[in-house]
Amino acid sequence: MSKEQAANPQLTDQSLQNRFRGFAAGIASGITKLAVGHPFDTVKIRMQTTSKADGRFKGPLDCFLKTVRNEGPRALYKGATPPLVGWMFMDSIMLGTLHNTRMIQQSWNGDKPLSVFQHGLAGLAGGLTVSFVATPVEQIKARLQVQYDGVKVYKGPIDCIKKVVHNNGIFGLWQGLAPTMLFRSWFFLFWSSYEVFSRELKKTRLSDGSVTFIAGGLSATAFWIGAFPADTVKNRYMTQPDVSPKKYPTPTSVARYIYRTEGLRGFYRGFLPSFLRAFPTNASAVFMFELVMKTLSPEHLDPL
Repeated sequence: MSKEQAANPQLTDQSLQNRFRGFAAGIASGITKLAVGHPFDTVKIRMQTTSKADGRFKGPLDCFLKTVRNEGPRALYKGATPPLVGWMFMDSIMLGTLHNTRMIQQSWNGDKPLSVFQHGLAGLAGGLTVSFVATPVEQIKARLQVQYDGVKVYKGPIDCIKKVVHNNGIFGLWQGLAPTMLFRSWFFLFWSSYEVFSRELKKTRLSDGSVTFIAGGLSATAFWIGAFPADTVKNRYMTQPDVSPKKYPTPTSVARYIYRTEGLRGFYRGFLPSFLRAFPTNASAVFMFELVMKTLSPEHLDPL
């Protein structure tokens, strides 16, 4: 059996060390993702949670410039503390689940490598699992990111958590779980397309690191084109004021409002910063994930 036809040895090793390797590599991926992508994310969130009628921002560049001019460059990292902690756990859970789901499927396949569809299923499993952790993290992050011009409802992440729980109960932190799961189900596309891009790029003379980086960036681009409307609904639903009755009682009411007032284009408001962010952020994160996976492999840890 050729190297290309053989199963990935990382997936056939059923040791406890190998099972935990994906979780450790996910932590490194989460830190990388935050460092590279958070400024883009702040602009994206601010665009998604305002409408054209508000007149606050003319576009992504105007949002970026006004944020820096009115609040300083550090404002681009508003809300960074929750994802710094949260994304470490989130990527650890998502990528750890991804790796272990791949291992389970590989045990079913024997020597036959995973199909593109099976890689997609592993991504789906990781996305749905991590949604339960991602929902409160992303809600706190988004609420902090949409505080404008020094007018602060929340003093920081802890204060935000306290007020959300006070106003909505403990389960208020999971407001938006359904649209979060819908959004993260698109990781099926991310990891299935990553496998396709990787296979094609490996036919070239590119190094393994270059293949990983480029494939990660391309798969992220495909992911965001499909997943962005769900992300817009999720963020607008999460960041609505804690008043009764709520402006948007359900995620569906958010989608209807956006379509009624802005049409289909409204679902892609803030897409440009997300699109620009997708390639470098996820290419770097996937590269770091694969690098740490290789570094923690038995042959690297115990070369003798």
